Amino acid sequence: MNELDFSGKHVLVVGGSSGIGNGIAQAFRARGARVHVCGTRASAADYSPEDGSRLEGLSYSQLDVSDPSAVEKFKPSFDALDILVLAQGAVIYRRGEFQMEGFRKVMEVNLMSLMACATRFHDMLAAAKGSLIIVSSTAAYHSTMGNPAYNASKTGAMGLTRTLGEAWAEDGIRVNGIAPGLVDTKMTKVTTANPKRLEGALQRIPLGRLGTPEDMAGAALFLASPLSSYIVGQTIIVDGGLIL
Repeated sequence: MNELDFSGKHVLVVGGSSGIGNGIAQAFRARGARVHVCGTRASAADYSPEDGSRLEGLSYSQLDVSDPSAVEKFKPSFDALDILVLAQGAVIYRRGEFQMEGFRKVMEVNLMSLMACATRFHDMLAAAKGSLIIVSSTAAYHSTMGNPAYNASKTGAMGLTRTLGEAWAEDGIRVNGIAPGLVDTKMTKVTTANPKRLEGALQRIPLGRLGTPEDMAGAALFLASPLSSYIVGQTIIVDGGLIL
């Protein structure tokens, strides 16, 4: 038996159009799953590999989780679901999160939509005795001075993972999470595209390199597989040792 063979499984990655979510989606596809991804743009053709988007072999649907009603109205192209990965994320720099409009926007995407998506697909996951994986951040474990909404939302995501893990275990759904460190995606360009900031960041990472979406995918595959069949409500830190 190959515990990392997902042939015949249906996977949905919200936020799977680019970055960490896209890396996770492609990892499941490479191991036999039928993978659906959601993004904010009208079609898959609106994304490019230069932005960290590889959508070949994936089924794409538009879903803007910043709209509270969009998740409720979303009509999936599938009628069964084994694995749900919630990888949506937003951040606002230049102190934009200290304004209530910005704070609410980030919280809506990074926290409120997690619960909306989780409850939207609860019944499908319960029918499949499936797995829910919530992507948070190592920001849940320390202050991020310039981004109060990002920090609060990611801390909330970790708490939600624990609580849903306990609440939904009786339904046969295993809920766990991943807390990425500094991963090379378009969201982190404010650091990775600045040589001085990048050098300082790398000095704080014991492994001496940035994380990749593929690094995060390894944890997702594990958490969705029988190898983690007795793990519930946990968030695995995947950060190269950054916050040790």
